[in-house]
Amino acid sequence: MIGIRLWLGVTLFGLMAVVAGAGENDRPSPIGRRVEDFVLKDFYGKSHALADYKQKKILVLAFLGTECPLVKLYAPRLAEMQRKYAENSVQFLGINANRQDTITEIASYARTYQIGFPILKDLSNKLADRLGAVRTPEIFVLGPDRVIRYHGRIDDQYGVGYQRQAAVQTFLQSALDELLAGKPVTKSETPVVGCFIGRVHSPDASAKITYSNQVVRILNNRCVACHRAGEIAPFAMTSYDEVSGWADTIAEVVRNRRMPPWFADPKYGHFKNDCSLPDEEKEILYQWAEAGAPQGEVRDLPEPPKFTDGWRLPKDPDASFYMAEKPYTVQAEGTVPYQYFTVDPRFKENKWIKALEARPGNRAVVHHIIVFSQPKGSHDERNRQFLVGYAPGAEPAVLPQGMAKFVPAGYELLFQMHYTTNGAVGQDCSKVGLIFADPREVTHLVRTTQAINQAFAIPPGADDYRVDGDSFAWNFDMDLVELFPHMHLRGKAFRYEAKYPDGTSEVLLDIPRYDFGWQLTYELPAVKHLPKGTVIHCTAHYDNSENNLSNPNPKATVRWGDQTWDEMMIGFYDVAVPISQADVKAGNVPTFVPGAREIAKQIFNQFDKNHDGKLSLSEIPLQPFRLKLFLMSIDKDHKGEITLDQLTKAIEEQQNRAQKAARSKAKKGQGSVRDNHQAAAGT
Repeated sequence: MIGIRLWLGVTLFGLMAVVAGAGENDRPSPIGRRVEDFVLKDFYGKSHALADYKQKKILVLAFLGTECPLVKLYAPRLAEMQRKYAENSVQFLGINANRQDTITEIASYARTYQIGFPILKDLSNKLADRLGAVRTPEIFVLGPDRVIRYHGRIDDQYGVGYQRQAAVQTFLQSALDELLAGKPVTKSETPVVGCFIGRVHSPDASAKITYSNQVVRILNNRCVACHRAGEIAPFAMTSYDEVSGWADTIAEVVRNRRMPPWFADPKYGHFKNDCSLPDEEKEILYQWAEAGAPQGEVRDLPEPPKFTDGWRLPKDPDASFYMAEKPYTVQAEGTVPYQYFTVDPRFKENKWIKALEARPGNRAVVHHIIVFSQPKGSHDERNRQFLVGYAPGAEPAVLPQGMAKFVPAGYELLFQMHYTTNGAVGQDCSKVGLIFADPREVTHLVRTTQAINQAFAIPPGADDYRVDGDSFAWNFDMDLVELFPHMHLRGKAFRYEAKYPDGTSEVLLDIPRYDFGWQLTYELPAVKHLPKGTVIHCTAHYDNSENNLSNPNPKATVRWGDQTWDEMMIGFYDVAVPISQADVKAGNVPTFVPGAREIAKQIFNQFDKNHDGKLSLSEIPLQPFRLKLFLMSIDKDHKGEITLDQLTKAIEEQQNRAQKAARSKAKKGQGSVRDNHQAAAGT
């Protein structure tokens, strides 16, 4: 497999956290109901009664679960609110009604997230049933008379597949402040977002579908790679006791198409890493949950799948490199911008690589890794070459026989790290392993290229803004291997088309529902031939409106940028190009450097909005700024516009200067012929 699923998203909690399900809004409102006394034990075995807190003005009952991603994210918030409001005679009590959460797990959760208030075990979910609690986290605020005055969520910072920089509406805090001021709660009820409480059910003894005979096989094949101890998924699916408590949530996220993550329209293309569930498997999961999650006969259980804890490459790597000498500390809350770490592998000779694996040091906080190669000391992302990535459940990149990636001597490695917070401070030091190919066996160079558009400005409030981008028409044949689109938080839809030199076209991939939290690589079952002159055309749609809950700022005009609150429009794709043994030995690889005319045409296609054949400098935005400066320098007569011929000539001159400098460098023994191509690519 050449690529991996690049899960570049922000949100681990998007795995299982879901909005209020069908029928939940129909349940009776608990507002105004008095809560009678109850007695529950904490994880130390100490009993706590409601009456024990009669001196407290306000009680906050927070239904929690040890593994629900939203509960983990909100743990520091709840702990801080308890400390803040304790002096105002407010008491927080955690309630755990999950059948799958043990006393030991509750104690570990409290220690990990430094929870200072009691967490009580609601055996057989009796209190949850009395209050009508359905999800975690779910909040009930009781006034001095122990009447429910607020019910719902904590705030709106975290939700399904999104997290904001900060909460816009602080529902729980506002309710407490109003009650302490002697006022009625303005917004007394909000829709609950979270994981289903793992209730104790009475399984249907006559059910034909059980965990042991059918469900476990689906989970082993589709889910356990991520849902097991030490992996990034929020809970394990390796035992009946664990899975049965999640049966309702599993059924819901499958029904809502949140899991497993797969977004390709089946009308276009087939992909060998298609992880979507067949309808018959979905129905099995639905029926099992509806029947109360029966276990079945233990003797029917299959052998559990086996996973490797060390390297998953075909053999130990020939070389491996950590991203840094010291671990990186990941904060407990909020969004962590992409982190970049450079490593000098000290390659004295060109390297051909046939297998690669990126390994996270701390799976709980590493959302994805991308490892690039680049000229030493380079700060220009155009000079980067994608080598390998990691995301949960990804396999190592093991290239087919004869295919290899190329890293020139003297190049460095660049780790792009995307971390997600989970409520606790974590540390990470990830690494990459490489298996080198015998240069005598290399027949194809594998490269990542793209269709791209950097010249967009998404207006505030636009809910379906279209941006088109083209690849260059390369002047050699190549084989398409896989596709991986990339946008940020406002991304809505994405499509790839191949435009062939004979005038025909073909849709290669259509993603009508793009999800930044689950960006995938789409691997072709067999390479697809692209004759020279083929253009890959990509169409992206963006939602910059308030309806997009992931939107950092619906009032902003959004342009190209590295951070998630900026945007990108890139249609990455991997291709394999034949290469001769003579060129392998010399390190002369296909460079994917387009002609000056092709570059000029692409710039005109992006910026010449009125299609008058002239590029007005007023049509060019400030970003990317280096392009703005370059185009301004071409306008020698200061007319405020340039033609396609002028731009072509300027690019040719720049390429010639770059090639001359590279040849001079090579003569002095400081470079290679490839520097010539690299310099030209900088155009």
